[in-house]
Amino acid sequence: MGSMTTEEILPRILIVDDEAAQMHALRDTLRDHGYETVGFTGGEPALAALREAKFELLLTDLMMPGMDGIALLQAAREMQPDLLGIIMTGEGTITTAVEAMKVGAFDYILKPFKLSAILPVLARALAMRQLRIENAELERRLKERATELEIANKELEAFTFSVSHDLRSPLKTIEKYTAMIQKQLDGKLDELGEHLFKIVRNSSQRMATLVDEMLAFSKLGREPMSVSMIDMTMLANEAWAEVRVDSPDGAPDFRLATLPSALGDYSLLRQVWINLLSNAVKYSAKIDEPLIEVSARSGETEVVYRVSDNGAGFDMRHYDKLFEVFHRLHSERDFPGTGVGLAIVQRVVTRHGGRVWAKGEVNAGAEFFFSLPVSAVDIPG
Repeated sequence: MGSMTTEEILPRILIVDDEAAQMHALRDTLRDHGYETVGFTGGEPALAALREAKFELLLTDLMMPGMDGIALLQAAREMQPDLLGIIMTGEGTITTAVEAMKVGAFDYILKPFKLSAILPVLARALAMRQLRIENAELERRLKERATELEIANKELEAFTFSVSHDLRSPLKTIEKYTAMIQKQLDGKLDELGEHLFKIVRNSSQRMATLVDEMLAFSKLGREPMSVSMIDMTMLANEAWAEVRVDSPDGAPDFRLATLPSALGDYSLLRQVWINLLSNAVKYSAKIDEPLIEVSARSGETEVVYRVSDNGAGFDMRHYDKLFEVFHRLHSERDFPGTGVGLAIVQRVVTRHGGRVWAKGEVNAGAEFFFSLPVSAVDIPG
């Protein structure tokens, strides 16, 4: 081990051996190799030293009168949980040394000592101790960060819910009184006046839709899931029946393959199908022969479902914004919408422990995929 600067803290080793000559020899030898060592010939004075100072390692003889090495190690670790223990033992007590490792010892060293055998064990033990400390600190920070994120998400969801809820009342008032005024002025408004009233009403209706979707999005993180086995072919068919009611005349050709069943929350996955199919209908509405296809493939750990259309598609250069709330890759003039639907799809699928992704090409259609885990163990609680 190389020499240390005065700023560096020497690793502190507590040595306990009832044979005083052996304890002193080991203490002095390890001190010469860069360790700070303190030695005792019994367990009680060693524990007293642990009460006064911090040590990285405890190097203790296994067989000692009074308090043996195992009892000393257990008492020492109660005082300093980060302390690593190494047992010193003779050939005849290796079995007992192994038992000591089961109750907390890191390793054992055979007597008579060989420095070439001791130094690597100490180096390994110190490296392991540092790794454990760093892992514990990382775990603490991760838990702290997770708690902060959970609080922030709950606050954000509560804020979104509150704002959305508070917006609904004034929007209803705008819609109601605009309709009343327009009715009273029926036949008295010129073309510009009718146009302006239409803009006001359309804008308030769009805002109301946006508020409803914000409410739906904010609820996704709060409501518990009820997981069961779902017939996905039937669910996709039900979603299509609902979407088709709202679509204009000449609905797209719809081709639904037999889909594998899936574990999930029925109402949440129903919303996934409705949003994806509505998306496909909307973006294929302007072509002559629109086609929507639904299929799936099964893997060992997940089932992947696919919804494709031959409509407007999208530019893959802007893919990173595709599933973000309120981000849209097409203008409101060309394809009306709020930019919440795909964000809801992603949140629902993520809550199920799955993934969402897409492929697209401008004016050449789009494919949307989502996966669900095969095992209920992989679905977050």
